[in-house]
Amino acid sequence: MRGSWRPKVLWPFLLALVGSVLWLGCRRGEQAGGPSPGRPISGGLPADALKVAQERGLSPDDVQAALATYMPAGKYDEYVMFSSGGHSGQVLVVGLPSMRLLKVIAVFTPEPWQGYGYGVQESAIHISTGAVRLRSQPVTWADTHHPNLSETNGDYDGQFLFIGDKANARLAVIDLRDFETKQIVKNPLGYSSHGAAFVTPNTEYVVEVSQYASPLGSRYAPLSRYKEEYRGWMAFWKFDRQRGRLVPEQSFAVELPPYWQDLADCGKLASDGWAFCNSFNTEMATGGVEEGNPPFEA
Repeated sequence: MRGSWRPKVLWPFLLALVGSVLWLGCRRGEQAGGPSPGRPISGGLPADALKVAQERGLSPDDVQAALATYMPAGKYDEYVMFSSGGHSGQVLVVGLPSMRLLKVIAVFTPEPWQGYGYGVQESAIHISTGAVRLRSQPVTWADTHHPNLSETNGDYDGQFLFIGDKANARLAVIDLRDFETKQIVKNPLGYSSHGAAFVTPNTEYVVEVSQYASPLGSRYAPLSRYKEEYRGWMAFWKFDRQRGRLVPEQSFAVELPPYWQDLADCGKLASDGWAFCNSFNTEMATGGVEEGNPPFEA
């Protein structure tokens, strides 16, 4: 997401710090065949900075890389990256190019260190924990995958972030006015989803796609009836932008064959109105390596 709402980083002091000699030296090295760690750092650096670079054995390329990513205190990164935390159940907010960790957004898992999931009973996690249970106990872990920003006319608008829980087929809404999770919904059709959370060009719908086929409705069926009973799905969650909430009663899903789905996206411009999803395991294998069958991705 481009940080157009924040002042752009200015670099004149870096140019004064490095000087033209160092930059020209780096470029000549690239033209001559790439980085050369043995090249000395020339006199464009102040004495103190040159001493640090020499003591650490830094090449001109090392210094250039450090300057390209350095962000002084009080300055804003030009870009912000939202990264899934995987089994932490979080979203990590990282500044670019500095790679500073700016914030940890609690989503599907309780986090006592930031007071999420404790105390205030109206939080998104308190409202949703009853929806996913294992042996009558609430599920308090997740596997976050593939966050996506809301869009306006097919471009990121930086208003909302959506993130899926692969392990439990859940979807969360994060409001980027305060970087907090506002809603978590459980898909009633299955156990896991991976291709979440992709949006239509104006975020009318958030698309969530199953990964591993299962009997619809999270029920049991033996693997011997895999082709007959197991299915995938592509869910279209209606999103109310004014309320900042998904609307389950206005949402729908499309039944898919019992292949395994991976990633999905919605069309734009000439492909607006279409949704796309790839599949694997189209041979519908169900394992059985102990019986001599080929293994499959798990």
